Amino acid sequence: MSTDAQTPAAEAASPRNGAESPPLAQKILLVTDAWEPQVNGVVRTLANTMRELKAMGCEIEVISPADGYKTVPLITYSEIKLALGARDDVEDRFLAFAPDAVHIATEGTLGWDARAICLKHKFPFTTSYHTQFPEYVHARFSWIPLWAGYRYMHAFHDKSGRVMVATPTMMEQLRLQGFRNVALWSRGVDVELFHPSKRGVDGGLYKDLPKPVFAYVGRVAVEKNIEAFLKLDLPGSKVVVGDGPAREELQQKYPEAHFVGSKFGEDLARHYADADVFVFPSFTDTFGLVILEAAATGTPVAGFVAPGPKDILPGTGAGIVDRDLRKACLEALQLKREDARALAEKYSWRACAEDFRRNLDPLPKERGRRFWHKLADLRKRAKERRRIAREKKAAERSSSKT
Repeated sequence: MSTDAQTPAAEAASPRNGAESPPLAQKILLVTDAWEPQVNGVVRTLANTMRELKAMGCEIEVISPADGYKTVPLITYSEIKLALGARDDVEDRFLAFAPDAVHIATEGTLGWDARAICLKHKFPFTTSYHTQFPEYVHARFSWIPLWAGYRYMHAFHDKSGRVMVATPTMMEQLRLQGFRNVALWSRGVDVELFHPSKRGVDGGLYKDLPKPVFAYVGRVAVEKNIEAFLKLDLPGSKVVVGDGPAREELQQKYPEAHFVGSKFGEDLARHYADADVFVFPSFTDTFGLVILEAAATGTPVAGFVAPGPKDILPGTGAGIVDRDLRKACLEALQLKREDARALAEKYSWRACAEDFRRNLDPLPKERGRRFWHKLADLRKRAKERRRIAREKKAAERSSSKT
């Protein structure tokens, strides 16, 4: 008998006592308030997962703020646009696509629209928990208590068939907060782009800086706890790769640190690879995709005992987690870069996509046929509403010109 351990997601999806395996969705509707051209870990995770699902033969429909909706910037995070007045169109697209499964990735306006539509039609859906939203909000607005943030998250996720999270620590944390149906959905990394061969090209990007180089990569914002890194007494140099609302203030407060702005693609990979230690000071991330990207280039990681670092790094030789971040940084200097690379090679976007697909909550095939047949008339009416709306707008434009 094999003694290989299964991930919680794989174990949950495995048939037991001869039971038939649950159906896997072929047509998947993803609704997300975070999507390209935004650049963050959530978008990279969703985009890579959808790409892999397409390669596996799935048909994907993505509804995002980039689809022409009227939007407003999210307060304190202007890169994220919140769509307004989109519910009718989201419902029309849901009915026209006739998905096997719906996944609602974010708790923004599109997420709430999709949730309401699924409940209206009694269609199952899953959600995911990408950011410790209550902690995020409390870090920015200390007068908003954590319980209020968790009440908001409960209201959003309470009808979800599965709430997908990235690490066992986040699974346990949400269960302690009263969340049910929490499932593991791990992450992946592009081990070709983020590769040790990017280190030291033409002398390296940091060739003029005192060594060793400690680098942070990510959004420069208060909830990322970057100041905990910048105030450390460390040898060599500190580099911050990224941009955000806290950059100007931190740059003035810590003039000895090197702020190089946002980097992408090969340039980003080199900034990881040429560092001696990657520092991850966040307590609010649920995983920290940047940890895998740094490790893939061979750069060891230093972080706090927090969700993400404590799930990924202990026992791997790829990084150090400690309540003393300075100690973690200095000890990480002694680690072997090949061990960091070995950790990253265990994570793939294909495995991530397979976890995601197993966690979906599709309609059973027979029920699905009946469900969409029943709603055929509703789809016709939706098309008619769109036609009437277009004619009304055209008439209004015509009358305004006369």
